[in-house]
Amino acid sequence: MHFYYLIINYFMEYITHLSKDEKLKKLIGQHGTFKLKKQKNLYLYLCYSIMSQQLSTKVARVIRQRFIDLYSGEPSPQQIVDTPFEKLRAIGLSNAKVSYVQNVARFQIEKGMDHKILSKLNNEEVIEYLTQIKGVGRWTTEMLLMFALNREDVFAIDDLGLQQAVIRLYDLKHRKKKIMLDKISKISLQWSPYRTYACMYLWRWKDNSPT
Repeated sequence: MHFYYLIINYFMEYITHLSKDEKLKKLIGQHGTFKLKKQKNLYLYLCYSIMSQQLSTKVARVIRQRFIDLYSGEPSPQQIVDTPFEKLRAIGLSNAKVSYVQNVARFQIEKGMDHKILSKLNNEEVIEYLTQIKGVGRWTTEMLLMFALNREDVFAIDDLGLQQAVIRLYDLKHRKKKIMLDKISKISLQWSPYRTYACMYLWRWKDNSPT
């Protein structure tokens, strides 16, 4: 019973806070609750993120499965580094993506990116730490913060889908990009410390909203 109340409180805290925004409150009513789930192997999360970039969900899923099949399971970072370049190209990765995936694996070996290391860093420090890896940008790291590290207060300002969702939901008038981004950022601040959940509602609403 105690566990049940902890779960209820977990959802109620961010729902209560985000519901102060009347526009977001409607989305919460439409889409229910979300729960973040930690990922165990963070270097693999980054590898999969790189593989899936600029691909449809279906194609990304196929390539990810080919990658796993290549090793008969999830590989260690050393296995990835030791894999011949052409062998990774053969599963459907571009030259750049092969290099980036191996860069991630090499970084894991040399510096590490497990939960014990990253838990000591705040969001901006995690971004600064991981974007040292060639092929890993701010957006990719923000997705890791949200969906692999369970950081609840991340707003991916450069995500085009989020930009479009906020512009439509809040009926922002077209203006210079910098001014528009400043406005979106200002709106997002009212959702702190639960901006990650706000992003999830905005993504869901954008995908399912009327055309």
